[in-house]
Amino acid sequence: MTGTLNKVMLIGHTGDDVKMHYFEGGGSIGRFPLATNESYTNRTTGERVTNTEWHNVVVRNKAAEICEKYLKKGDRVYVEGRIKTRKWQDDQGNERYQTEIHCTDFTFLTPKGESESGYQGNSNAGYQGNSNRQGGGNATPSKPANQNYNKNESYSQEEEDDDLPF
Repeated sequence: MTGTLNKVMLIGHTGDDVKMHYFEGGGSIGRFPLATNESYTNRTTGERVTNTEWHNVVVRNKAAEICEKYLKKGDRVYVEGRIKTRKWQDDQGNERYQTEIHCTDFTFLTPKGESESGYQGNSNAGYQGNSNRQGGGNATPSKPANQNYNKNESYSQEEEDDDLPF
């Protein structure tokens, strides 16, 4: 097999609100920590053990703005994306690394009324978003821009238009 795959699917709870960074060209990046848990019973002691793994999630542009608006600390969310590791030098000249999940799709899973944000939405469906896979575009809602987003309503981004006739 000659192909490779870099795909991550996580369901977890946010550890903080989305922190936004805006750029001069109009782009934006949102970052938030996501906790996933693994539980098992210790065979020797019989006690329940839970291990928590923290993930650094990065969302871009319109999808980041939607996450900032509706995703709050403690909310449950499904995140799909790619693993990326950044490398830089700190103030002392040491090489530092940070592994991140660059989100391409997400679905809010916290039911209506359970979010700390007090958001009241339709609980019949999950809210889905799609961040541009190339990192430079915007997520496009299927609703007109002047309407408010419903946290529990679905939408997906259509891929960039191409020149194919079908």
